[in-house]
Amino acid sequence: MGKANLSKILFVMMLMLFLVLAACSGGGSEGADDSGSEEAEGGDAGSESEEADGKVYDVADFSPIKEGEPMDGGNLNFGLVSPTVFSGTLNFNFYSDAVDSEILDWFDESLLDVDETFNMNQEGAATWEVNEEGDEFTFTIRDEVNWHDGEPVTAEDWAFAIEVIADPDYDGPRYGNVTDIVGVEEYHDGEADSIEGLEIMDEKTLKMTFKQATPSLLSGGIWSYALPKHIFEDIPVADMSSSDAVRVNPIGMGPFKVESITPGESVTYSKNEDYWQGEPNLDSVTVKVIAPETVTQALETGEVDLVNSFPTDQYPDVEESLTNVEFLGRVDRSYSYVGFKLGSWDEENGKVDMDLENSKVGDVELRRAMWYAVDNDAVGERFYNGLRWNATTLIPSFYEVYHDDSIETPTYDPDTANQILDEAGYEDVNGDGFRENPDGEELVLNYASQEGGDTAEPLANYYIQSWEQIGIKVEKIDGRLLEVNDFYDRIGEQGNDDPDIDIYSAAWSVGTDVNPTNLWGPNVIFNFTRWEDEENTRLQEEGVSSEAIDLEYRQEVYSEWQEYMVDQVPAFPTVYRAELAPVNERVVNWDIRQEDQELERYEVGVTQEEPAVAE
Repeated sequence: MGKANLSKILFVMMLMLFLVLAACSGGGSEGADDSGSEEAEGGDAGSESEEADGKVYDVADFSPIKEGEPMDGGNLNFGLVSPTVFSGTLNFNFYSDAVDSEILDWFDESLLDVDETFNMNQEGAATWEVNEEGDEFTFTIRDEVNWHDGEPVTAEDWAFAIEVIADPDYDGPRYGNVTDIVGVEEYHDGEADSIEGLEIMDEKTLKMTFKQATPSLLSGGIWSYALPKHIFEDIPVADMSSSDAVRVNPIGMGPFKVESITPGESVTYSKNEDYWQGEPNLDSVTVKVIAPETVTQALETGEVDLVNSFPTDQYPDVEESLTNVEFLGRVDRSYSYVGFKLGSWDEENGKVDMDLENSKVGDVELRRAMWYAVDNDAVGERFYNGLRWNATTLIPSFYEVYHDDSIETPTYDPDTANQILDEAGYEDVNGDGFRENPDGEELVLNYASQEGGDTAEPLANYYIQSWEQIGIKVEKIDGRLLEVNDFYDRIGEQGNDDPDIDIYSAAWSVGTDVNPTNLWGPNVIFNFTRWEDEENTRLQEEGVSSEAIDLEYRQEVYSEWQEYMVDQVPAFPTVYRAELAPVNERVVNWDIRQEDQELERYEVGVTQEEPAVAE
């Protein structure tokens, strides 16, 4: 067992011992009056003097790109790190999880490209013009852009993709991505036979008219994926996501073509010689699922050349032993968070139905206290050796222009947490060490978290124990961690919220547009907290208003929104993340940045037939 793993286990054991002692001395409520000892114990648990292996890393020390001169041809083996099989919803119109997205990225792509400021440029598969008012865009798809079966990608394909998403029988999660187009809602509600804001000018030219000019239109707010109408037009919309065209024989317009799929396990691709940017360097790519527990071995032996993500908690153990790879790194677009279930999904009306009165976590003071109870600085150092760090707001530091680090947010302070709960009326009525709610009723919160990797279980236990430290009884739903697909189904990915879940831990990967509506908007299914109010809606609407085209104005709006969410606590961020990507020595021209890449997938190559293996 590596030093880092051993130290993590000792850390969790130390926390458990401390929390047991705290519970035996009267639980969290009594500790509120003791502002010294309890704070000191918690501080020691997260201090640098007890670091996991004596070293904390900094993402700034890693390069995001590996360049070189490739040989002609060759095969690349790509490891899809996942604790479970992939869902296999292989179309951008219908997919919902990041694992399927990784498979899609090899064979399909957006028609639009963005620069380092996250705004659209003219380098994509389609160029564009916009009117003076900023609400009407005319897109022209390049002549050389074709589907893998040789058919041209047309303006009709692009319009068809939007029509499918807006159809009332559509069962995917992207409806919120197209509602800004004039006439989409009327089409969705059956009040119109076509979408007014879509006009096909010619085979390659599509005009889109939006309800208003907004900065989001320039930074990823336009649905930019086409759907091959000649394949899908005879499939009922309700059946599309489960059809062979999505799950068995998907096609795209990207640099590689799908040759075969082993459901849930692997995908093989061949190069698309007709790719619009040029013939790919590689002859083929194989993508296969790799369990988080075996990713290191797969890299050591050369079974895979690179992976979609590397568990950062494993890096200290392999820094010296993985001699056949180079680690790339950057600030990730993802953040982890704890969400509180505050309602359900109104499927009939396609919106959040918040119900604070019937939620066990409907009291904002309870939610605030639970944020104060966790030490995310310690989590970042102990479980991830500094490659994750304390998060503050729901607009992550990835957005340097919009993230407001001046906002004061709850940080680890169990004394403050206890004081908040005392003042809110949460008391240990029966003397069992756990608080009842203000009505004197038993309070037990069911917690959902995903399985996967060495840290999943101890991290979930740490949060549970941290809440127990302040007298809040929390139990894993069903007494265990949930398989990833089961987890997302039960927290509401399909709209079927499990009413027994009160709290959950999840992660969110942001897009090129800072607009947070896709996770926190009133009519998006990914708003798993089911929390919404007038102020949240107002601020999100202002963030995409025509006034927000002015950068300073938009910064002010999103600063206010960040502060408002800190105050309301429908969820709280736990850690921001570094992304680490180990790349075999033979791989060149791999760029892990998802915006303003210097090198793209058709340029990736290898320098020799066989992968390098660890010495």
